[in-house]
Amino acid sequence: MKASWIIYSHHLALQDGKNVFHPSASDIYNLLSKDESKNEFNINCGNPQLDLPDIRFSKIGSSIHIKLTNNNCGEIICNIEAQRKDTFVPVDIIEGTIIDQCVYNNTWFYLSGNNLQVQDLLDSAGIKENGRISIRQYLNLIEKELLNGTTLLDNQVDISCLQKPINNNEEPPTSLKATLFPYQKVGFLWIKRMLEENNGCILGDEMGLGKTMQVITEMLNLKERKEIPMLVVAPISLLTNWHRECSKFAPSLKTIVHYGHDRISNYKDFQNYDVVITSYTTVVSDIHMLNMIKWKFVALDEAQNIKNPFSARARACKGISRKRSIAVSGTPFENHITDIWSLIDFVQPGLLGSLENYKETITDDVSGGKRIEPILSPLMIRRLVVDVAKDLPEKVVSTQALQMSEFECNEYNKYLSILKSSFDSDKINLGMLQQLRIYCTHPYTLSGMNDFDDPTEVSIKYQRFCEIAEEIISREEKIIVFTSYKKMFEIFKKDIPNRFGIQLWTINGETPVAERQQIVDRFNNLSGAAMLILNPKAAGTGLNITGANHVIHYNLEWNPALEDQSSARAYRRGQTKTVFIYRLYYTNTVEQVVNERIERKRDIASSAVVGNDGQSQDRADILRALELIPSIRK
Repeated sequence: MKASWIIYSHHLALQDGKNVFHPSASDIYNLLSKDESKNEFNINCGNPQLDLPDIRFSKIGSSIHIKLTNNNCGEIICNIEAQRKDTFVPVDIIEGTIIDQCVYNNTWFYLSGNNLQVQDLLDSAGIKENGRISIRQYLNLIEKELLNGTTLLDNQVDISCLQKPINNNEEPPTSLKATLFPYQKVGFLWIKRMLEENNGCILGDEMGLGKTMQVITEMLNLKERKEIPMLVVAPISLLTNWHRECSKFAPSLKTIVHYGHDRISNYKDFQNYDVVITSYTTVVSDIHMLNMIKWKFVALDEAQNIKNPFSARARACKGISRKRSIAVSGTPFENHITDIWSLIDFVQPGLLGSLENYKETITDDVSGGKRIEPILSPLMIRRLVVDVAKDLPEKVVSTQALQMSEFECNEYNKYLSILKSSFDSDKINLGMLQQLRIYCTHPYTLSGMNDFDDPTEVSIKYQRFCEIAEEIISREEKIIVFTSYKKMFEIFKKDIPNRFGIQLWTINGETPVAERQQIVDRFNNLSGAAMLILNPKAAGTGLNITGANHVIHYNLEWNPALEDQSSARAYRRGQTKTVFIYRLYYTNTVEQVVNERIERKRDIASSAVVGNDGQSQDRADILRALELIPSIRK
């Protein structure tokens, strides 16, 4: 009994009972030429040309390529196709092997030699058949094509589809004590999708859009799936804020800050927590202990800290044993296109190969950007304020709780001891705490600052201020800064122009009233980044500063009305952008008492200065400020 020739999907095959054999193009050519000795299958079969009289056998082959498209759900579809004139013909893959012959429109033809290259490319990406592929497989294909210089891909994938959740109806965990903005929900669902496919990713939203909240939401989701413990790595200035945000919006997460003298010394204790929050410096010093845990999730906040792949912090972070990773940065590109290599190498280890190979392939120019875009785009979601303006309120307030450095703690406690020793309960007023409040702005306000001093080295608050300012300035936007103290003005004037290379203006009580609006006009009319430092009592009313949409309250005021009036310099009629307001304060200091007082009195509409007359509440606030002792950290 002879085996029968059949058209199987899009190619010729031999059927012998229940068995189907898939001959190669050379097998078929041998049979067409009646060379039975070269019948590799040793199957009794006829000449396919005689058995299939309706099929024309062409001697002209076709090249094949890989076609990538989206389906209606935004998933990636991979098809192998041959081109015949202007028509694309599906090519079959059987058990992971490309069939090198094809039938289309009653014509049989062979597929040319590049099918071996295509096969190698598919094998390297882990793709065995036509149809839906994972984002990781897609990235592997793009990376091989990019770095190996082949031209086998026909990529028609709409990247924007990959940044949308497949299921828009899915809701955040019910344990989240906050309501996400629509764009934040999209971000969370995208992160969730990426991690579920075991892909690392980059959350690159602009500052002020709530990147921390999106990560916290995903951490709640991971906890529900028992994917714990998790690790968050952040700059020292943000450790307290991360812990505060988790406690406030995700109280079901058991968190701990692993930093300083009192940090965990036994790796087994990490397993008692859902989330461990630590600093980049601590990761470097404790990497061996941290690696005794297989972290289910690692998040790097301000991930541009690892842009230098040769730095100790980059090597340590990439060495963390982990299942999934996310890099969080509002400035994923700071200077060069090669900066992104280190971030991608963290979230998708090995994807881009060696740095040397990457630099040879990806040039630091527009063409290099276009080449890396197909790899970067599926891995990163980045929304600009202008993109989500409709989802935002007109004013977004970010209160950031900070923790003093060891040096600051020691000096603060000295001033606190002096104040306690001279405390007179009969002359109690909030002005008694002025020295402590001044010190909280910066140690140099009391000790003096030399020309060679770097104010970020001794002040966590100033360090955080510079981090915020750097991101805003990188977008060529303007900043208004409010501070009450003359010595702080001097520090800003000495440091800011040199650090950022921008124009700086100041308005305080010594600025003639007639000149104040002139300064504001120059600030408003200047194109690009600039900074205006203001005393809230001298410039908190009467000025229209709509040229800036970023307001930083460097130190908080006892009176919430004064703070609100100051913010209103930018948040007023004529402002066309969402206004972002940043409030900085130190925990376990007098500044915490000030913030608590503001929150308590936020609903009281009063322009009078609160609290200089010995009221009972003033007394309670003063006594609390005298009791708070900042924690000492390394």
